[in-house]
Amino acid sequence: MFPANQLFVALDTVDHARATQLASAVKGLAGGIKLGLEYYSAHGPDGVRSVQEVSGGLPLFLDLKFHDIPNTVAGAVRAACQLSPFCMTLHAGGGRDMMRAAVDAVHEEAGRRGIVRPRLFAVTVLTSMNAADLAEVGLLRVPLDQVRHLVSLARDCLMDGVVCSAYEADLVRSACGPDFTIVVPGIRPLWAGSGDQKRVATPAEAREAGADYLVVGRPVTTAQDPSQAVRRILEELSDPALSQQGDYV
Repeated sequence: MFPANQLFVALDTVDHARATQLASAVKGLAGGIKLGLEYYSAHGPDGVRSVQEVSGGLPLFLDLKFHDIPNTVAGAVRAACQLSPFCMTLHAGGGRDMMRAAVDAVHEEAGRRGIVRPRLFAVTVLTSMNAADLAEVGLLRVPLDQVRHLVSLARDCLMDGVVCSAYEADLVRSACGPDFTIVVPGIRPLWAGSGDQKRVATPAEAREAGADYLVVGRPVTTAQDPSQAVRRILEELSDPALSQQGDYV
C-alpha cells in the first residue's frame, strides 16, 4: 500500500499494548507507521504484524538501520521482506558493497515472494548528531558535507532515497532530482519540544525544503490525544500559519 499522505508516525516503544493503542489512534489519519529497533527487538516480526493489523494495514516504515558486512545485510533485507514493508533503512556509512548487496537482495526477494518491492532508504547523518558529534567519532566534515558525500554514494548504489534532516533536504533535492525520495525525521511542530534531536524542523519547513515523507514521533505519541496531534500536523501542512497557534495538544 502506498502512503496516503506524507506523515509517518514513529511508534518508538517496547510496550506492545502502547504500540497497538497508538497504531489504532492514527489509523485512517497518518500516511503510515514506523517501527524501529526498540519495538522489533522486543517483539520481532510477529509483533510487527500485529501492529500492522491494528493499524488497518497502514504502510510500514521498517526502520532497523542495517549496518553490517554485505552478506549479513543482504540476508537481513531478505528476511525483512516477509513483512512486506513499504520501506526499510540501512546506514549509508556501511559503504558501497553493503548498499549494493541490499539493493540486489530486495529485488530478488520481492520477486521471489511476488510482493511490491520495499523501498530502500539510506540513513545519512542522524538528526541527533551535530558537527561536534561527528568530530568525536572521527568524521571531520560538518553534517551538510557528510550528507552530500553519502547521498552521492547512495544514489550511485541505486538506493531509492535517503534519510536526512530538513537542513540538508534542499541540497539532496538539487543534487538528485524529483525521483529520489527524501525522508526527514526530527520533525517538531512549534508546539512541541525538541527532546534529544539537534537538527529539527517544523512540518511545513521540512516539506518546503523538499521532503517527500516526514517522520514524527514524540509530538504525536506523547500527546494527550495522538489522533488530534496527527490532525493538527496535517492541518499545518495545509496551512503553515497554523504552526504558530495554540498549545501542545
